[in-house]
Amino acid sequence: MPKIIALVPMRHHSQRVPGKNFRPLAGKPLFHHIISTLLSCPEISQVVVDTDSQPVKEGLRHFYPEVLVLDRPEYLCADTVSMNEILVYDTSHVHADFYLQTHTTNPLLHPSTISHAIQAFLNNIPDYDSLFSVTRMQKRLWDQHGQAINHDPSILLQTQDLPSIFEENSCIYMFTRQTLVYRKNRLGLHPFMLEIDAAEAWDIDEELDFLIAEFLIQQQSQ
Repeated sequence: MPKIIALVPMRHHSQRVPGKNFRPLAGKPLFHHIISTLLSCPEISQVVVDTDSQPVKEGLRHFYPEVLVLDRPEYLCADTVSMNEILVYDTSHVHADFYLQTHTTNPLLHPSTISHAIQAFLNNIPDYDSLFSVTRMQKRLWDQHGQAINHDPSILLQTQDLPSIFEENSCIYMFTRQTLVYRKNRLGLHPFMLEIDAAEAWDIDEELDFLIAEFLIQQQSQ
């Protein structure tokens, strides 16, 4: 089995929801959900958190001592810094055959889904050089100029009959450092698209998302 390291960047500052990464969700800090999930995946050799957040560092040290913490340097903490720059830094400090990156804001991901993503990627090398997760959309979409994107307005198809398009949901990425450095992007020239159910792929970005995620977690526990 190749060495696979899971990377979870966690910045202290959050633009839309203050303290988002360590804010309580369903009885525990948000970042606990994804860390517990990753630690449950047998294919993952090491979980690594890149952060400048003292509350996150203290929480990991107390509850998840097996997680490796990378101190994020100040020059990578600005809102304008791209995730690809952070990943180049991270992968220069921890070496693996493949890297899997996800976010604190994906608390509904299942360990089985992450394991499936890993196996799907490994089983399709060398046809694909990276992987990213997507959510299927079958809705009538329009661009900013009022032009239909995925449908003919003169033919009112049922939405379930529309051609599928896919949203990059930011839940799972897999890549090599070689691809990341060469492309300056975690997506290679031939990425594998892994479809994830919309409920599991819910991303916490705004206040409303906390309420929805809390509801979904409660439903899953019943």
